[in-house]
Amino acid sequence: MQVLYPCCCGLDIHKKFVVACVLTTSADGSVQKETRTFSTMTNDLLSMVDWLHSLGCTHIAMESTSAYWRPVYNLLEGLFELLVGNAYHMKTVPGRKTDVKDAEWIAELLRHGLIRGSFIPSPEERHLRDLTRYRTHLVEERARITNRLQAVLEDANVKLASVVTDIRGASARAILQALVAGETDPSTLAELARGRLRSKRELLAQAVIGHFTAHHAFLISEQLSHLDYLDEAMERVSSEIEKRLQDDRSAIELLDTVPGISQRAAEILLAELGTDLSRFPSAKHLASWAGMCPGNKESGGKRLSGKTRHGNSWLRQVLIEIAHVASKTKDTYLAAQYRRIAARRGKKRALIALGHTILVIIYHILTRREPYRELGVSYFDELDRQRVEQRLVRRLERLGYTVSLQPAALGSKLAA
Repeated sequence: MQVLYPCCCGLDIHKKFVVACVLTTSADGSVQKETRTFSTMTNDLLSMVDWLHSLGCTHIAMESTSAYWRPVYNLLEGLFELLVGNAYHMKTVPGRKTDVKDAEWIAELLRHGLIRGSFIPSPEERHLRDLTRYRTHLVEERARITNRLQAVLEDANVKLASVVTDIRGASARAILQALVAGETDPSTLAELARGRLRSKRELLAQAVIGHFTAHHAFLISEQLSHLDYLDEAMERVSSEIEKRLQDDRSAIELLDTVPGISQRAAEILLAELGTDLSRFPSAKHLASWAGMCPGNKESGGKRLSGKTRHGNSWLRQVLIEIAHVASKTKDTYLAAQYRRIAARRGKKRALIALGHTILVIIYHILTRREPYRELGVSYFDELDRQRVEQRLVRRLERLGYTVSLQPAALGSKLAA
């Protein structure tokens, strides 16, 4: 087997230590192996760098094990050619169950060019990912605290959530603060309603009557404070994200032309994908990397599981959110595609398919630097007009009608 890298290293990374195995191929084809174990402390990692330089190592491969590979990668980045491989792909050979054997096996695979490196974004993009993912965690935490708040209200038999759409809204917040302050008069509490909710004051007066004790007041006060902190933290993180994406405002504006994509979603998309998609040869490669395309598994001439592969879970999550929004838009191509697939394959598969379509659209928008072009809700009908006409005529004929078709300019479309 051809040797591509004469001097290379395989790293087996753990939380507390790193096992490094260097394979050096001499001119006569013989292989020398040197293995050492280093602590993951920064000084020891720097000692490992000096040792690798002294051996003339040029290429290093490691597994994407949890988050332990990241500090090692950050330290070695720019000093060596680095490859981060999928642990599942690299551990398919049995019988190698020690750390030294793992490092040796990784080095052997790298030596012959058998490791397919994962996509690792630039440091700036990685930092932007950290911010958008942290903001997503804050949003999820806010939802959890809101659910706990509603649970406390249910325990107090205060049915505010049954009347108010948003328990975090201005009217609900004013009522909750009055309850915490000790206000018990239902009419006074109902008068705190604002906007369209004032038409429900009688219902609100009934909803706030319950068994609200000092215990409930303390819990709700703490939860409201927690929600305030989360809102402030989200605002700070969002401001920092906007600051770092100042140079990519044009890309955000282009993505915003797609139905369902908001500014927040566009920021997440740019953090996960970047603006340069030339690393992906085509939109199909991007969809496969993201895990937004059907699995390809066939044996004996039979198509087996079509389950989607594991991809970028953060990207998948935001694409499904965008698909949810796009499926509810009016008179759009994306909504028509969702309804068309959901009728045959179900809503969940339709959302995945719609997310795949949106990702393909994003690929072409960012590569061509062109805004989204709406195809219209009747695109699929116009695509095969004759088949649609035949299908609708057959449905009417099964109901007992005799149908003839005439162009709209000459008369009605359907005459029975």
